[in-house]
Amino acid sequence: MATMVGLEFKVRIGKSRFEKNEEKFLGIRIDSMQQFFKRMRDEENALQDCAEIDKIAPPPMSLRIKDLPEDERPREKIAEKGASYLSDAEILAVFFGSGTPGRSAVDLGREMIQHFGSLRNLSRASVEELMTINGIGPAKATQLAATFEFGRRLAREPYREESITCPEDVYAIMGPEMQSLDQESVRIIMLNHRKRLIHIAEVFRGTSNESFANPAEILRKALSHAAMAIILVHNHPSGDPSPSQADHSVTKRMQSASEAVGIEFTDHMIIGSYSESANEPYFSFRESGLM
Repeated sequence: MATMVGLEFKVRIGKSRFEKNEEKFLGIRIDSMQQFFKRMRDEENALQDCAEIDKIAPPPMSLRIKDLPEDERPREKIAEKGASYLSDAEILAVFFGSGTPGRSAVDLGREMIQHFGSLRNLSRASVEELMTINGIGPAKATQLAATFEFGRRLAREPYREESITCPEDVYAIMGPEMQSLDQESVRIIMLNHRKRLIHIAEVFRGTSNESFANPAEILRKALSHAAMAIILVHNHPSGDPSPSQADHSVTKRMQSASEAVGIEFTDHMIIGSYSESANEPYFSFRESGLM
């Protein structure tokens, strides 16, 4: 009997100790969880505070053009030293007039050149491609495209007063522009009776494995501008100006069709790029004795 009582007493003591330990353990867990959730609330409040600050605070601003010293502002540099002293980005900044929130006009110009890789690539970009730059809307994109086209036409202006007599002249007019194209483009240079430039028109653009515009379409363009002579020019996006069998075929058909309507077919040129295997970055059918 005494043994049973003693055992019961020990069990009660053990149970009491277990309950105390369990309460202590639970207390620790509860305190930890409370502390954990308190930290979560503190972090959440801190994030909300940061979000509110972001809403109120303006974005970091780059140095505005008007904040620059006067002798470093693009417009003032043009007035004092001339446009040749401006960088490409500064010239674009003068054209834009203003930048966007957080970016000056110079920053915007620099970003455009970096995006397209070079000023030449930028000058060949379409209106849609220009508008992919943040801050360039339809108005600026169309104005910029028109400005680049004006520059190309200005470069051709001397040939309205001087005769185009050799492949070098044709390359000077068409080479740099057509070398930057990633698709095949076929153009005709229309000349008057003195071999002076009347007009340049694109008659086809597509992938290099397509056949380009037929002679009838090309001559229709020439007749509409009262041209007395034409030069056919197209590019090889691969960079190799060597003529293909299709190029030889088109040249022969153009010769026959031109003679039929009384227009002189002066030359057919292929624009490529400089390489070790080619003496010139172009191929002239007439210069090669194939016309």
